[in-house]
Amino acid sequence: MPDAPAYQVLARKYRPETFVDLVGQDAMVRTLKNAFAADRIAQAFIMTGIRGTGKTTTARIIAKGMNCIGPDGNGGPTTEPCGECEHCTAIMEGRHVDVMEMDAASRTGVGDIREIIDSVHYRAASARYKIYIIDEVHMLSKNAFNALLKTLEEPPAHVKFIFATTEIRQVPVTVLSRCQRFDLRRIEPEVMIALMQKIAKAEGAEIHDDALALITRAAEGSARDATSLLDQAISHGAGETTAEQVRAMLGLADRGRVLDLFDMILRGEAAQALTELSAQYADGADPLAILRDLAEITHWVSVIKITPDAADDPTISPDERTRGQAMADQLPMRVMTRLWQMLLKALEEVAAAPNAMMAAEMAVIRLTHVADLPTPDELVRKLKDATPPTAGPSGGGRPAPQGGSTNAMANTHAPTHSGPSGPSASGGAQTAVALATDALQHYATFEDIVDLIRRHRDVKLLVEVETGIRLVAYQPGRIEVQPTADAARDLVGRLGSRLQAWTGNRWVITVRDEGGADTIAELRDAAENAVKAEAAAHPLVQAVIAAFPKAKITDIRTEAEKTQDAFEGALPEVDEEWDPFDDE
Repeated sequence: MPDAPAYQVLARKYRPETFVDLVGQDAMVRTLKNAFAADRIAQAFIMTGIRGTGKTTTARIIAKGMNCIGPDGNGGPTTEPCGECEHCTAIMEGRHVDVMEMDAASRTGVGDIREIIDSVHYRAASARYKIYIIDEVHMLSKNAFNALLKTLEEPPAHVKFIFATTEIRQVPVTVLSRCQRFDLRRIEPEVMIALMQKIAKAEGAEIHDDALALITRAAEGSARDATSLLDQAISHGAGETTAEQVRAMLGLADRGRVLDLFDMILRGEAAQALTELSAQYADGADPLAILRDLAEITHWVSVIKITPDAADDPTISPDERTRGQAMADQLPMRVMTRLWQMLLKALEEVAAAPNAMMAAEMAVIRLTHVADLPTPDELVRKLKDATPPTAGPSGGGRPAPQGGSTNAMANTHAPTHSGPSGPSASGGAQTAVALATDALQHYATFEDIVDLIRRHRDVKLLVEVETGIRLVAYQPGRIEVQPTADAARDLVGRLGSRLQAWTGNRWVITVRDEGGADTIAELRDAAENAVKAEAAAHPLVQAVIAAFPKAKITDIRTEAEKTQDAFEGALPEVDEEWDPFDDE
């Protein structure tokens, strides 16, 4: 009795032999057919794409098409190799002497490439072209790529290179520029399901459509992964394969039950959610897979909310589609994005935890407790609604500080920095003194002197004036000051010489032992503290601090300051009269 043929896995048994068999790569097939028909076959090709989309298979089909001679032995290069001639048969079986395959993952050095470089000068032994197929070409070393470049740029007419890689970005641009590139796409779910149905029918296997949907979803666009999973599912089902069997095989939870768990989490039902998680775990679901499904549902519902057409996915059952659309209508996007961020963190924790189930339970507890928390804007709205107006000195509600702003993220300025027309730090009486000369008209107040120092960017002097001088009296050209105890001894002398240099006029600065006002720094701190105290007394701020005891007022911005910051941060207007060639 002859030996029964050895079993061949479906991924190899149904590997495409011609371009007609390739699924989901119509653009590449069309381009190659046109190139062959016009006799414009490139010297080098590079195939890129995720695992299992057919990169190496396509390389072999191209090799067969280049060397096919047809059943009668008189054929030329074609995109429809006969599969019968000696060259097609030998290439298909991986034993053709003129078609050499090299795995760059295991042969990465210059020595390996040198073997190719040394052999390209010899003509093909029997075929039309000598073809080198290098898989995972991105694994070649830098020196190996450099050694290959010259040959790749000017290969002999009888030599063709075909590269395959999953990491196209790691291939040097100098190599890419010498190759005709084809990007193999992920296979669409509809196409994948049709392929699985065709293979299952050819194998005489009965497999339910929802089981095929699970396989397609798990394959993530890879035909090889899908075929391998189908092979395993047929064996697992032993005649008739159901979705429950595939789910158990993949370690997945029931999609409907994951949606139930999702609902419980969003309702904040911690006890019910933990019970459902334990039940799915007892039925064989992997905790990590459950959290992945929750993250996938979160993403799916969010996408449906933005683009409703995304619900029309063939791998989604009608019941799931209906529930997903209802969730998208009801759930705010901020809740979905918060849930997504927490699930990403939970996935990392479960993957690293010594006990995955415990980590998953803690993640679900966190999710249920956070699910019904209001978003920041909702919290402020609730606090406003719950806080009664407080009577102020005039009997009305107490206004928010500085135009009603409760924003705690800006700087306040001391009232001494009010500009040329503002009040003097020592009072307004001295500002009425007649100016001695026209040159001093711009320095009517002491604040103008401070602004002058600031404009000249003398930071050291500015800090010393603001912290070490108490103003007694001021008029343009004459200043009376009381230095603080820690002021520098030469401060008054340096200030006088700087003012003379900047204004062109001599300034008389007299030192007094008493009568000085607060320093600019003291006034600024007092003003800032007063604003903070006013903000802290506001009912809404008090309600926030009551809800979040560790919250603090770090800074305060007025509406005017926010407007000024926005103005300063805006892009400058373009000067229409500017000529870019003026500098030449």
